[in-house]
Amino acid sequence: MRSLILLIICMSLPLAARAEYSRAYLDSYPLQTAHIGELDIAYRIVGPGADKPKAVVIMGLGGSNVAWGDALISGLTNGGYEVLILDNRDTGASTRFDEWGQPVLWWELLKYRFGFSVNAPYTLNDMAADIAGLMDKVGYEDAHIVGASMGGMIAQIVAARYPEKTRSLISIMSTTNAPHLPPPTKEAEMNLRNLATGEAQEERERSIRERGFYPESMQRHLMAIFKTGDRSNEVAGIGTPTLVLHGADDGLVPPEHGRHTASLIQGARFSLIEGMAHNMPDEVIPLLVAEMTGHMDTVDRIAASTL
Repeated sequence: MRSLILLIICMSLPLAARAEYSRAYLDSYPLQTAHIGELDIAYRIVGPGADKPKAVVIMGLGGSNVAWGDALISGLTNGGYEVLILDNRDTGASTRFDEWGQPVLWWELLKYRFGFSVNAPYTLNDMAADIAGLMDKVGYEDAHIVGASMGGMIAQIVAARYPEKTRSLISIMSTTNAPHLPPPTKEAEMNLRNLATGEAQEERERSIRERGFYPESMQRHLMAIFKTGDRSNEVAGIGTPTLVLHGADDGLVPPEHGRHTASLIQGARFSLIEGMAHNMPDEVIPLLVAEMTGHMDTVDRIAASTL
């Protein structure tokens, strides 16, 4: 139970620990809105170009499009990619579910622990359908699907359920949520506990809000993860070229989660990033960009050679 509660914190902070943060580059591109089903989904297209290959980049728990910051997204656009970033449902300028309220967390976690369905207003499958619908609205026949943390889970579902839309998959510091995978380490738990009390808690919340995260959405996102459950069987059916990136120092979602994801997907490549935990420190972003663009370039080159 303690590990599950801490998971709320750890999965909400994939980028918030970065020392430097800028969103001026992202803000230079207009925030637009598309009506998808019954929802409005907010998005930006960064580095647009009709002839450029496309990448859809999906943020994690409680994070809006600007939570990525400038460095990684500008790295992808400098690599020649048009990048679609978005506010997942229930964050930012997309349709919010505040009227649904907050789950009774201890009760829902207890139900989850003993194998019962949790109460949630939507699932990760719904969030993946939002991605597919948004791609249709902006005219993307297919794209490289990239996601971090919960965004990686959504990206995996897009690749599994919408293979025709998925040119390749990049799953970053994410998981299939298989029950046998290890919980956060004791050291990570202690660090999080120290961060989540008193003045540190208030400072941490202020920091993550400034960086585009929405704490009021995090528990509902977490319930979506729990309600969706173990996706290992679905992930094993992914046939698209896949790169799995994971931090060597990730004590929150330990590297075994990434290795497990890669092991399920035929031909997937797993890359362990030294100096990276459950975050994207400035010093590793050039390596992440190189890994991502290298993977996407290879897929695009192979696809072009078969035409």
